[in-house]
Amino acid sequence: MEEQSVYNLVGGDPAFQQLVDVFYAKVERDPHLRAIFPENLEPGKRWQFLFLTQFFGGPARYQVERGHPRLRMRHMPFPIDQAVRDHWLQHMFDAIDEVGIVDPARAEMRGYFERGSTFMINAEPAAENILHWQPPKDLQP
Repeated sequence: MEEQSVYNLVGGDPAFQQLVDVFYAKVERDPHLRAIFPENLEPGKRWQFLFLTQFFGGPARYQVERGHPRLRMRHMPFPIDQAVRDHWLQHMFDAIDEVGIVDPARAEMRGYFERGSTFMINAEPAAENILHWQPPKDLQP
């Protein structure tokens, strides 16, 4: 028996579109996250939809339009600390449940998002961004 992709298990594009819509509605209401997202959320919603459908076994539309995902590089301009990661992940987990995605797809998606969101951490709570050098406190005026 051939193993089905997560994309097919959840119902393809409609389920992923709903997931992205529900997730972004949560981001819009979360002041912790909304501050680091661009004013216009529509491009991000589109890229997330294309990426997730491709990653989970659907059409390779993201790659055709944008090339390699380079997720960490694309997220570097945004300060992502543990708290931001935790808010993001909780909203994604809640969106998965709200959309009604069930196991085994649910477990596979949750595992990916947990690992992926941890990989995106690029800042410490007190730092703007770890890639932006700041002089040690004893050297600051």
